[in-house]
Amino acid sequence: MKGEVKMKSKLKWVGLVGLVLSAFSIFIHFLLARFTQMGIAIADYQSSVTIFSWRPIFHTPHFPTNSPSYRRLWGPVKRLESLYPDSNPRGYYSDPNSQTNGFIFVRIQGGFHEIRNSICDVVVISRLLNATLAMPEIQQTTSSKGISSQFKSFAYLYNEEQFVLSLSKDVKVVRTLPKNLKGARRKKEIPVFKVPHSASPYYYLHHVLPVLKRHSVVELVVSDGGCLQAILPPHFEEYQRLRCRVAYHALRFRQEVQELSAKILQRLQALGRPFIAFDPGMTREALAYHGCAELFQDVHTELIQHKRSWMRRRGIVKGKLSVNSAEARLNGSCPLMPEEIGILLRAYGYPTDAIIYVSGGEVFGGQRTLIPLHAMFENVVDRTSLSTPWELRSLYGQEVNLIDAPSGPPPFTEEVTKVAAWKNAGPRPRPLPPPPARPKSYNIEGWWGWVAESDNEPDSTVMELRTNAHKLLWEAIDYVVCVEADVFIPGFDRDGKGHLNFASLVMGHRLYQSGASKTFRPNRKEAVRLVDEIRDHMYQANKTWLKSVRRHLRKTLLDGIIEASNNSKPLSFLSHPVPECSCSRHDSFEVSKNSSSVSTSQVWRSLGVTHRCPAWMDTGSVSQFKDKENEEDLDEDDSVSGLFFRQSGGNHEGDGEVNTKEENQFEDQEELEGGER
Repeated sequence: MKGEVKMKSKLKWVGLVGLVLSAFSIFIHFLLARFTQMGIAIADYQSSVTIFSWRPIFHTPHFPTNSPSYRRLWGPVKRLESLYPDSNPRGYYSDPNSQTNGFIFVRIQGGFHEIRNSICDVVVISRLLNATLAMPEIQQTTSSKGISSQFKSFAYLYNEEQFVLSLSKDVKVVRTLPKNLKGARRKKEIPVFKVPHSASPYYYLHHVLPVLKRHSVVELVVSDGGCLQAILPPHFEEYQRLRCRVAYHALRFRQEVQELSAKILQRLQALGRPFIAFDPGMTREALAYHGCAELFQDVHTELIQHKRSWMRRRGIVKGKLSVNSAEARLNGSCPLMPEEIGILLRAYGYPTDAIIYVSGGEVFGGQRTLIPLHAMFENVVDRTSLSTPWELRSLYGQEVNLIDAPSGPPPFTEEVTKVAAWKNAGPRPRPLPPPPARPKSYNIEGWWGWVAESDNEPDSTVMELRTNAHKLLWEAIDYVVCVEADVFIPGFDRDGKGHLNFASLVMGHRLYQSGASKTFRPNRKEAVRLVDEIRDHMYQANKTWLKSVRRHLRKTLLDGIIEASNNSKPLSFLSHPVPECSCSRHDSFEVSKNSSSVSTSQVWRSLGVTHRCPAWMDTGSVSQFKDKENEEDLDEDDSVSGLFFRQSGGNHEGDGEVNTKEENQFEDQEELEGGER
């Protein structure tokens, strides 16, 4: 009997030890799975290595960087190599006064590009009014939107310390208002200005400054992305350079965003291949504002029309509700679809294994609209395919769980009341009582189910408001990647209010930071015409059409800058911060001035860069461009096969293996013509 008891006791202990070991093993496996995913080694990339959810596919293991083909596709724009950034003050520029006229507190509404434009403007306004700037409040990132409490509003997106230190010679910046003014603001005792979009400097000098001196504090509410006109009078030129110092030096993203952006860039560049950044610009608001509903089908068209109706009721859109989207597209008023961008890039010569990074916090229509682009290019990626979910979640900080509790039945007391009323009501027979009301839950694709049942869009939930704050961080990552990309091409440059969008900021930053970087600015009207010409016989494209596409895209590298100076700069200074924030190198300035190339002289005249760079920038010589940049022939196939030169019955594995004499002759001729631009 005792032996049986001891045996049972031993078995219990063995079972207990087994359970403990099993639990420990599961815990260890969980840690290994999590931290192995977080710390994937990315030092040695090969084309067969899986990087997160992206598996790179390359047809040619070696990518020659010294070939004429590489220089044409990925190389810098030589005629702009002498353009350098220079936003330092020129001439006398005083430090901010220790005694200011008062404090300016700013509330900024809008998306990523509107916030960035507005911050630059309010810094200039603070300098103009000799005011102390309190750290701006970004409405999208306040604690009421469900974000982590460890971040204050401005610090959710940008580095506060860098902002204050960088502007110490320009504007006095404090992290918060003094206690007495903070209390007065809570009681709504300080004057508030809802400033108009693109207001004149004299609006602030004549209307805001007297109130600021009288009350020692004013609050500005900026809602349309930019509260100061883009082009200022000539004697305000130093304020334009201040805008550049704010946008390109003071506004640095917070450390976590910078680190993840650097990791994604490293993962793209560690492959040893250049990449293209593409910003679709296809948001629901932009499509609604410009009347592009019929570019989509089914519920997406209805969603766009609903948003346009909402805009018309609020005076944002002045036109009719129903717009001929086909006509708007032909006029260049609608975004270029990802399919159309893919056709242009393939026609220009980019191979199917080129890496394309798709940016943007939202692509209206979802992944379905990107399917044609994926079909043309095998390495289409975005931030989610180059990072782990854990890395993205780490940006948000400690957030409260906002998962809504499932809706239960109505309260018991109401049930008792209804049943009692039914029993006491009139003689039988009586109709059955109605079922208890249930809260509507739109479960058709989640976010657009309300369209089928209601004319009014439901209010945003706290979860949706939180997601909007997250989108700012996503766009910050995309912004860094797009600025550093080897090639950038936008699908659209307008937002849902007719103003310039994210892509315009990127193009302006690239022009400031590295003017020679390859940035295509396609003319949408011309691009649509070219695509429609070949749409019905895309696989039998003739070489005349290919030359037209290449000539157009090559032309936009320079002529697009001239167009931006005329059309984009009056809307947003940061879309074209030249010539105020640029200088020209000594050794190439005279070359460009006396160049016999018509396009070169036109570009430099339109840029208006007369300021020569300081001597300390002359660390090396700038290559002397010629009227014909590439004098050597292109000896190899330039990836025009595949989509446009498909050989029937041929047995080839990639674009690089198709090399016909006819194609090479076309490439040689096209390459020589390219030097004349």
